[in-house]
Order: sequence, then C-alpha cells, then structure tokens
Amino acid sequence: MKAMIVLGTRPEIIKLAPIIKGLGSKKCSVIFTGQHYDYQMGMQFIHQLELPKPNYSLKISKSNPQLQISEIIAKLSKILSKEKPDTVMVQGDTNTVLAAGICSLKSNIPISHVEAGLRSNDWRMPEEHNRIAIDHLSELLFAPTQNSKINLTSEKVHGQIHVTGNTIIDAINTYSKISKKKSQISVEMDNFVLLTLHRSENVDNKKILTSIVKGLVDSNEDIIFPIHPRTRKRLVEFNLYNKLLRSKNILLLNSLGYFDMLELMKQCEFIVTDSGGIQEEATSPLIRKKVLVVRKTTDRPEAIESGMAEIIGLNEKTISKSIKKTMKDPRISSRKTPYGKGDASKKILKILQKHF
Repeated sequence: MKAMIVLGTRPEIIKLAPIIKGLGSKKCSVIFTGQHYDYQMGMQFIHQLELPKPNYSLKISKSNPQLQISEIIAKLSKILSKEKPDTVMVQGDTNTVLAAGICSLKSNIPISHVEAGLRSNDWRMPEEHNRIAIDHLSELLFAPTQNSKINLTSEKVHGQIHVTGNTIIDAINTYSKISKKKSQISVEMDNFVLLTLHRSENVDNKKILTSIVKGLVDSNEDIIFPIHPRTRKRLVEFNLYNKLLRSKNILLLNSLGYFDMLELMKQCEFIVTDSGGIQEEATSPLIRKKVLVVRKTTDRPEAIESGMAEIIGLNEKTISKSIKKTMKDPRISSRKTPYGKGDASKKILKILQKHF
C-alpha cells in the first residue's frame, strides 16, 4: 500500500501526525500545501512533532479561497500523475482538503477522509461547504463518532463509513507527556482564561468581532490570547487591536507552537474559543477543561452533550456574563471524552491495510 497524505494547516498536521508515524516513510508520502503559509502556523508544527520533512511543499501563494484551491489542484495534479498512490488521505474541512479531493477524484485515485461526517448545518461557514463535498467524494470515511456516522448515512454517501474515534486524542496521549519539557512558555498569571479566535465568519466581520472583543474586555477576567495571524490583521484593520492592548485583563501573545498551547490548556481555568479542534482537545482526560464556544452553532455536538462545552453565541453581554459565571465554577462532571480512547489512528491504519 502506498498512501499520499495531503495537509496544509495546524489542525491537519496535529491530527494526521499519528497516522504519518504509523504508516512510516515506506508506505506514505506527505504533501504540505502551505495553506497556512506563515511558518508559525505550518512548518513549525511539523518540526515540533518530529514528523519527516514533507516529500513535497507546494508553497501556495494565493490567499483568496478560489485562487488558493485552483493553485493547489494545478500543482497537486502533476504530483499525483507522477506518484500514482493507492489512496490520497485528507483530514477535516479546509481548502486543502477540498482541492485534494477534487484533484484525486479526477485522477481516479480513491480518497480516504479522516474526521468525516461533521456538520454544523451553518452555511455561513466555508468549512461546511468543504466537508460536505469531500464526504461525498470519498471512498473511505473515518467518522470520529456515531453522531458523525448518522450524518453520513442520512446523506447517503457512497463510500464505506467506519467509526474510529478522533486522532486528536491519540496526539494528546502522545505529546502531552512531553509538552512541559518541550514548551518554552512561562505564565505568571493565576486563574486565567485561555482564548483563541480565528474563524472567518467571526474575525472577518467587523460587527461580530467588535462584539466579541467588548465582551472579553468587559468580563474583567484575566485572559491569555495567542493571536492567529488572520485575527491580528483584522483587529488592526477594525481598530480593535489597541483596545485589547489597553485593556487591563487581556494578555496578547503571538501565535504559539503546539507544546505551548498544550501547556496553556492544562494550566488555564477554562477556554473561550471558536475552534472546533480545541472543543475536542479539551475533552481529553489529560486536559479536561470547560469550553465556551463563541459561535452560533458547532460541528462538535458531542462536546456540548457531554457538558464539556457550551455555546455562548456572539452577543457581547452574553459573552461577558458567561465568562464571569464560568470563572466562579469551571468544573465539569464528565470524565470520559466522547472522541475515543486514543486508538483512532490504529483503527484507521488497519482499515487502510485491509482495503488497499
């Protein structure tokens, strides 16, 4: 079997790391598209997780989604024609995933989709378009939960569906053991909230981003905010960056590596985020932190149902009130992650070896 793994963003690197290591260099090659072309958001994670250097780096130059997708397809098609893998493996719902899926389909190469079946039912999210499309293009669909399988079954996808758990739990089980040693971050703040913010429907909308920022500042709780490059750009553009700098309760940091983020998740009281991946990570028994989701919907309902996460919306007063309330009691009752035992990658590898 020869698999070609195509990835381009931080979450893809982290979630595919256990599979890349499990397959080994003889059975897989890696293509890094550079969708997150900022070093902090891309290659840094490949180096930190001690993954082999990608066999191909596309160095995508476009930031516009349409142009980005077309550029990936154009460059990837030449590689697929040369390598002729048994399957192309992708993870999640990024532009890289959609582009790789279209290119693989037209190259008559079966697609294997890790983390299939997630749905937010929110068409404002570009990721929703991508994940629906890739699920209907794929031959093997690795669903993290039964809920994801139900979504796929109801849509009558043509590929084989396998419930495996989520590989993010595998990654945490491996890397949390060494994160303290590898991390370079030092926090002198007690009882702090960890904040991440990056989704386009939030940060690209001035009204929404202004509301979120006001809610965070008005909470008066100590918040550590590692800023995604996209978010920083919008904060400056919307004249909100200085408001955060002047606030007495928010500490701004540059975007961080994986080990630093793991340590912050361990040390914080709870997390405020619009990230889907962090909603999953926080359920790990090795982290186990409450998550407040600054979105109208979520594609991780399992975290909500387990009581580990709560959707708080985008209203500034609700955000402020929710942060204050949770700080008084950030405890969560559930001790079991809904995303598996940390053996998802082993299950996926067995299915791949059997199928190809």
